[in-house]
Amino acid sequence: MPIKITGEVDCSSQKAIFQGLPVEILRGQALPYGATRTPHGVNFAVVSRHSTDAWLVISSSCDRSDELILRLDPAINRTGDVWHVRVESLPETFCYAWRMDGPSSHPHHYNPEHLLIDPFAKIFSCGHSWGHPCDQERLGIVTDYRIHRDESDRNPATPRADTILYELHVRGFTVDPSSQVASPGTFAGLIEKLDYIRDLGVTALELLPVDEFDETDCPFVNPLTGERLRNFWGYNTISYAAVKSGYSSSPVRESPWLEFCNMIQACHSQGLEVILDVVFNHTAEGDERGPTQSFKGLDNCLYYMLDEAGNYRNFSGCGNTVNSNHPVVRDLVLKMLEAKVAEAGVDGFRFDLASVLGRDRQGRALENPPLVERISENAVLARSKLIAEPWDAGGLYQVGSFPGGERWSAWNGKYRDDVRRFWAGHEGMTTPMATRICGSPDLFQRQGPTCSLNFVTCHDGFTLADLVSYNQKHNLANGEQNKDGTDSNESWNCGVEGPTDDPLIQALRQRQVRNFLTTLMVSQGVPMLMAGDEFFRTQQGNNNAWCQDNPTSWLNWDLAKKHADLLRFTKGVIALRKRHKVLRRNTFPRGDGLMPDIIWHGVDPTRPDFTQYSRVLAFTLDGRGHDRGGPPDRDIYVAMNAWTSELSFQIPASPTGRIWRVAVETSAPSPGDIYEPDTGPIVTAGTTVKLSSYSTLVLVSEADGFSGLAP
Repeated sequence: MPIKITGEVDCSSQKAIFQGLPVEILRGQALPYGATRTPHGVNFAVVSRHSTDAWLVISSSCDRSDELILRLDPAINRTGDVWHVRVESLPETFCYAWRMDGPSSHPHHYNPEHLLIDPFAKIFSCGHSWGHPCDQERLGIVTDYRIHRDESDRNPATPRADTILYELHVRGFTVDPSSQVASPGTFAGLIEKLDYIRDLGVTALELLPVDEFDETDCPFVNPLTGERLRNFWGYNTISYAAVKSGYSSSPVRESPWLEFCNMIQACHSQGLEVILDVVFNHTAEGDERGPTQSFKGLDNCLYYMLDEAGNYRNFSGCGNTVNSNHPVVRDLVLKMLEAKVAEAGVDGFRFDLASVLGRDRQGRALENPPLVERISENAVLARSKLIAEPWDAGGLYQVGSFPGGERWSAWNGKYRDDVRRFWAGHEGMTTPMATRICGSPDLFQRQGPTCSLNFVTCHDGFTLADLVSYNQKHNLANGEQNKDGTDSNESWNCGVEGPTDDPLIQALRQRQVRNFLTTLMVSQGVPMLMAGDEFFRTQQGNNNAWCQDNPTSWLNWDLAKKHADLLRFTKGVIALRKRHKVLRRNTFPRGDGLMPDIIWHGVDPTRPDFTQYSRVLAFTLDGRGHDRGGPPDRDIYVAMNAWTSELSFQIPASPTGRIWRVAVETSAPSPGDIYEPDTGPIVTAGTTVKLSSYSTLVLVSEADGFSGLAP
């Protein structure tokens, strides 16, 4: 017997009263999905294959004080697996949600008492400032707002080879009082800092998740303070269509979406691209113990991967895994991406645990996953940057083998680990280091070096300051007895764990940070810098600060003054990369032939030491080998000493016979650690230069005197 919900109106009656006024109920149509205004009312459509009954709930406000419940007739209001209805004479603004009923047996989660979010709703009721829990069920909002993308707005369309990414958290970037912005912790606050970001020299922002999530869903307590922790990072999505209301200076109705769009346009006006970190591998509904908010109540068996017993497959490590290669879910993901690009002007996406997107409904890895192919070939996304985190929590690791091919870049975790090991002085790292500097041809031979997204640090792990200050993670404040977070940090504390007043260790740490930054900027591939690393931001050794909504994760802008020399160095080494096409190749440099693009050295020219015990790597880049056409670039010489003592390097001749000048010397005190073009000391070929332990030297040839032939 069909269930009866109090106050429901049967759609077959075609008439109802809402807010004291008559509305007309019609059949509606199956497309488009979501709530869509038409010349003849609002059309509602949602996919739910296994449900037997559906109700559309319409309310004047999120407290549902004035509510209209429409019971849909499957003979009239259903086409295939799509429930739909059209309602005329609704007010300009109202709230809505769905209720579904169906089989009660495992693994279904139908319960008509649950209000379910429309997956296509861009705007939510109960918008609230950060940290204030939503004490009412979320509903979608239909309102008469319009996206206004300025006619002058243009995507910067920076070539991938020229891209320099800057990863940041929208709240953490400006919420600390030291940021001195008018709207801390918001999209508007980020806009206030765009001059700083532009001056830093990066070309694109990679934002941690901005889709709606609940920061109060963290179950842990800080044992040191008794403080309830929060889901700061936001990798626990409630809705893929709506942006985080708590990131808006006005968190109600359409304001978060409009402020987000304004932020995108403001970035474009500064020549900055915006890449969004998206989490299509799981949702905040978790496993069978989690809440029912949307997918779980609409159709648990369709939207999630289930095993033969009907239990959740967990390739995300977060309780559930989105059934991303089901055709219905593929369509939903594509629509979410298209909307961000077409309406807001987003420039690209970084896909969290992207290897999940390559699994079939049984969790098996696919050679040519349908979803990855559709994203790669989608017309709207054709010029968008696509970045994969090419692994998942189920053990799939696809660095260099992610199935998207050359259309995708991939986070290069091997670059991170090998560069860290080299500068920590590990044995046997000279050959791997050389490979990473060349753009990882062992991994990306078929795709090219620009598919390697190089990074030393990111949100997940140590900051750059902590990488050189801690050997062990210090995560007690996370409330998991220091068991969370990786134990494989490949870090080196330079002799003392944590803060120290020892000037020699402080100097070594500063030198190591400069070594990492220099390595990142002279490597082929696409570099990514984490916000705050440019001024020695620390998390006090916490390498998994996902739940730390406090100064542990917030950027302390006073550090930009305290470490102004490091900030100046970072700007300089970014500018060095941007000046020289030879550092930003589309093809791998070759070390063979009559005119090699790269020449390897050791302490002596053309005599590299790739033995197990070597801690030295040096190389020359021939300015004629930048593969872009046009006039030749300058030649560049780089020497790296990861040995425990000073070493003498004999300087080779410039491949084109030009004069060398010092561009970077990480062991020199500021301002001698980095020079503007053609202002550094001249270094004569054949002379010997002493290079301090754990330091890097970069020489750049002068522009004049190009002979066209190596001497």
